Amino acid sequence: MSCARRWRPLALIALVPATVLRAPAAEPAAVASGAGAAPVTPTLEFVFEEHVALAAPITPGPTALGSRNIIPITGGSFEGPAIRGTILPGGWDWQLIRADGCVHIKADYFLKTDDGAVINIVNQGVACRGPHGELRPVRTQPVFEPPRGRYEWLGQSAFVGTLEPVAPAANGAPPAVRIRIYRVL
Repeated sequence: MSCARRWRPLALIALVPATVLRAPAAEPAAVASGAGAAPVTPTLEFVFEEHVALAAPITPGPTALGSRNIIPITGGSFEGPAIRGTILPGGWDWQLIRADGCVHIKADYFLKTDDGAVINIVNQGVACRGPHGELRPVRTQPVFEPPRGRYEWLGQSAFVGTLEPVAPAANGAPPAVRIRIYRVL
């Protein structure tokens, strides 16, 4: 691949209006220019925890990319200090079992807040097992598409998540996962 071809997507930045790319007026000149600025170590702020209910997987079988699982998201709930609500049914977790045995996860679903806002979330990660078959900690990268207004900050920040399976309850509850979302500051 030529160097020009590799950098071609960066040319799209030229299409973004200059007002979007400029630094905020309140940012000090030294930080904006990078002169003398110390690196900033990110910290995490807890945003909310989800309990996501799942249906039985649909398994189409091997593909050219690996084995595929499609897991319907049937509902659930989420709650945090400044946001809470339900997970709407109808989302999907598109899983690809790779040649190395790890599972690439890409879930696409909707949150509905208690005050009626509907927010799309696409959450991706990789789940791998350790040498003794134990599930290693799963980290995800959620991206939000909120409506304008109160929850707009979700679309303006970076986030990380943790994902862990929830054992089905003895009463026959459906399988589920617990996801904790943190904003990177």
